[in-house]
Amino acid sequence: MKAVGFTEFGGPEVLQVLELPAPEAGPGEVRIRVAAATVNAVDALQRSGPARSPDAQPPFVPGMEAAGVVDQIGTGTDTDLSVGDRVMAIVLADGSRGAYAEQVVVPAESVVRAPHGASDVQASSLPMNGLTARLALDTLGLEPGQTVAITGAAGAVGGYAVQLAKADGLRVVADASEQDEALIKELGADVVLRRGAEYPDRVRAEVPEGVDGLLDGASLGALTARAVRDGGRVVTLRGYDAPGERDVVFEPIVVFRYLREHAKLDRLRQQVEDGLITLRVAKSLPAEQAAEAHRLLAAGGVRGRLVLTF
Repeated sequence: MKAVGFTEFGGPEVLQVLELPAPEAGPGEVRIRVAAATVNAVDALQRSGPARSPDAQPPFVPGMEAAGVVDQIGTGTDTDLSVGDRVMAIVLADGSRGAYAEQVVVPAESVVRAPHGASDVQASSLPMNGLTARLALDTLGLEPGQTVAITGAAGAVGGYAVQLAKADGLRVVADASEQDEALIKELGADVVLRRGAEYPDRVRAEVPEGVDGLLDGASLGALTARAVRDGGRVVTLRGYDAPGERDVVFEPIVVFRYLREHAKLDRLRQQVEDGLITLRVAKSLPAEQAAEAHRLLAAGGVRGRLVLTF
């Protein structure tokens, strides 16, 4: 099968088209004929060569979410899916088993039907970042009527978080640049404040007692504590974890905690079909242009997802 990956770490230029054996679905697994796979920041981190298991050997295939068609179901697998069903999945990119490939094998709990009416390119944009936003809000544990602040609201996780928070009945105070303000309002934020280091102070001016919780998609770190009430909680996406002032708790999350949360992924599908979640695609490129997609991501300013097609 064709895949896109790398055999040495480095910049986007190390990405290349590879010919690899097709994986086989074992018990409890489903194989997907991939039509679309998204490009995420973590893919670039893997490519550039962070610490890895000493047992990991090239070639490495990145990619954490995909959409396509079921083409094999492992023996004895408990699933309501059938060969030929259109699906989307969150993928644990382990060695050569990432989503940048014509075929990928995932646990049955990691795959659900694609939202009705969504293209493969659109559907591929939901699993990883949608589940990240869901995990963040679940970790905050807020009740309807409470207030959540969201930084990085124009990003993939932040945009889903705004819409999911509104679906949960929360009041949303989000950040935005001047050019993104209309987008964030369209996503449903109740209050939109200018992004940047002064955002926490702007939140306090809007919510004097402090918000009940905050999702830090923009990696502002310790600064965010100023926006949160005494004893409140900040969820971080880049591992930031430090004691906060006024008993504010910082809690980093990792999406793979929800790798097998089938019901939560399927709920996201339903929320797309119900019009509660908007799938945003910035650009799709053929898989052979993966290096260009990585360059576009590194340049910043992408609104919506970059997607590779197979």
